Amino acid sequence: MFEIEKGIEKPATQKRDRTKYPWATMEVGDSFFVPGVKLKSIKSLVYGRNRKSDGGKFSALYVDGGVRVWRDA
Repeated sequence: MFEIEKGIEKPATQKRDRTKYPWATMEVGDSFFVPGVKLKSIKSLVYGRNRKSDGGKFSALYVDGGVRVWRDA
């Protein structure tokens, strides 16, 4: 059984940092490097970002030691 409690204040919502990467501040031709990650993990983020309607298009390639992400459009 679970005890029902009254009068306990709900803490403020804690947002995760969903803007870990600088998507919004990048201009066409800019890139950033993510060391020590697999291309597959970044490609899924790029795919999701490209589906957003903000107009930005990104691509990612494995380079020595990590993944580099470019803003293409």
